[in-house]
Formats: sequence, C-alpha cells, structure tokens
Amino acid sequence: MAHQPGPPGAVEDDDVDVLLADALAAPLSGWDFSWAAGRVHTAPLSWSYEDLAVARLTTAGRVLDVDTGGGELLSSLLCRAVLPAADGRRVTATEGWPPNIPVAVSRLGPLGVVVVEAPADHLPLADASVDLVLDRHGRLVAGEVARVLAPGGSLITQQVGSEDCTDLNEALGAAAPRAPGSWTARVAADSLTRAGLVVEDVREERPAMVFDDVGAVVLHLRSVPWQLPGTSVTDHLDTLRRLGARGPLEVRTHRFLVTARRPATP
Repeated sequence: MAHQPGPPGAVEDDDVDVLLADALAAPLSGWDFSWAAGRVHTAPLSWSYEDLAVARLTTAGRVLDVDTGGGELLSSLLCRAVLPAADGRRVTATEGWPPNIPVAVSRLGPLGVVVVEAPADHLPLADASVDLVLDRHGRLVAGEVARVLAPGGSLITQQVGSEDCTDLNEALGAAAPRAPGSWTARVAADSLTRAGLVVEDVREERPAMVFDDVGAVVLHLRSVPWQLPGTSVTDHLDTLRRLGARGPLEVRTHRFLVTARRPATP
C-alpha cells in the first residue's frame, strides 16, 4: 500500500522518535538555552529586562543577582555595563541548584563575582548590604529583598507567572505547576509593598511561544523540570510522541516585570 501523507505540518513517526531520543540524550549544563536557537520562537515583550539591568548596573555600588543559574545572563550584563573599579565583593550571585554552582563559579569568577549557594528562601547577605538586586526568573522573597537592600537601593525583577505554559501541561494531561492566579504581577507587587518597598513599575504580558518540533519541547521540559510537578518527561513520552507527529506546538507564556526601591529614609 502506498504511503499516505499526513496533514500539513505533520511529522513522520520515525522522525519523531529520533527527535525524542536526541532530546532525551542531550547534555544540559547551567542555565544555557542555546539549544533553543532556531527551534523555539517567543514573541517579544514590550520591555527589556536586560536594558533596564544594564542601566542600573552602571551606577550601583553593590549588586546581588538572585538565582543566577550558570551565570549566563549576569556575565553578559556585566560585559555590557561600564562599571567603576571595585573588588570582587562588589557583585554577588546566589544560586540554589548545586549542579549550577561550579558552572557559575567558572563563568563569573574571572569577572570578580562571588558565587554563594543559597538553597533556601534566605539570602545569605547582611542587612542593607546591596544597592541593586537583580532577579530574572529566580525566587522573589519580598522580605529578604527588603532586608538586604540599602536605603535608596533598587530591585529589578522579571518573573515567570503562574499561568506560564499551562496549556502545555494540559496537552500532556499533567497538573499545572502552580494554582491559577497564584503568582502574578499584582501578587508580587503587593508582597513587596507589604515588605516596605516602594513599587515603581509593574508590567505583565502573555506572549506566544512556538516549539518547532517535539525535541525542543522535551529539551524545554528537561531544562525546567518544575513545569511537571510530580512527574518527569519520560512519564509523558506516549503523549509527546502524538504531539510531535502534529508538527509545531504553540503555547502561551506568562511574564511580568516589577521594579521597586527601598525608601532612602524610614
């Protein structure tokens, strides 16, 4: 019998199996999403966290980067910023996932950054010890941020909201990582206000993200395993195989930005 082609965008079963096998075997290190280049396309946000961070870095005396991963983003920000001369204690980065620590130390150490392991919701820094807290997709503990910020100090954070890629979870028949509405721009801003900070800017968007193939979906889920609470990628291979046969997959992301400052006087 002649082979019957599938619908437009469909992928052959053999090709799906190869994509899955390659994605499951691919080594992942640090917080490096270079594998996504050309395979994952996300609509741009109306703001640039990177530009905002670089602008503040040029004037901040003491900086903390929360949940730096492998230091990929922080290293690029420091290279872009024109910084005053200072010793290595000027910039500190925390990271909570042990495998990322040596990656971050290797990348950030030559730039004079001190990397500190911080696995819990506590920032291992002294009170009022930093002028700028940067936090891109890391934990945001409002009380700790307020505690370590010096008077007049600032916070810039971009967060992944609770509705991020939940349609992917739905397609896989998996539970959502967070309750709907539990982590939004307003929830974060309110927590910072209660901690005594002055919120300056709040923005929130849900741009589309398209995975070109099922291998890119698997690599994404392996990079952010908390997207599948209580399960793993291998628990959903049959469903992923069926999704992969349909071709590209579009989901909705959820991002928000909050900037805040600690008042210069009580």
